[in-house]
Amino acid sequence: MKYKNILLALAFATIPFISSCSTPDYRLHEEQMTVAKAQTEIKIGMPSSAVVEALGSPNMVTTDAERRETWVYDRVSTNIQSSSSGSGAWLLLFATKNKQSQVSSNQRTLTIIVKFDQNGLVRDFAYRTSTF
Repeated sequence: MKYKNILLALAFATIPFISSCSTPDYRLHEEQMTVAKAQTEIKIGMPSSAVVEALGSPNMVTTDAERRETWVYDRVSTNIQSSSSGSGAWLLLFATKNKQSQVSSNQRTLTIIVKFDQNGLVRDFAYRTSTF
């Protein structure tokens, strides 16, 4: 009985330390549109349905004087990086923590323009990307 109480006390004493070391990552990971994806999956002569399958729905659709469609995909992503370092000491009732952190971020844009002919087939495509 005495050993059971000691083990129980040790278990409860380590819970704050263990829980402070783990940070779950709840971000959703969705398939990203990249330049490489546009280069490998979009081909001259492919139908518009295949473009939708590869890239999804466009942000903007326009037509020219000859009634040919142009689809524009415009994506913006923000990358945030953080790093932290710290030290701490844990006793049963007292805790001290010293923590330093740094955060940096940048944004990236990707624009893909897909031009179709009168039959709905890709006649040309272009892309541009920037980071700031």
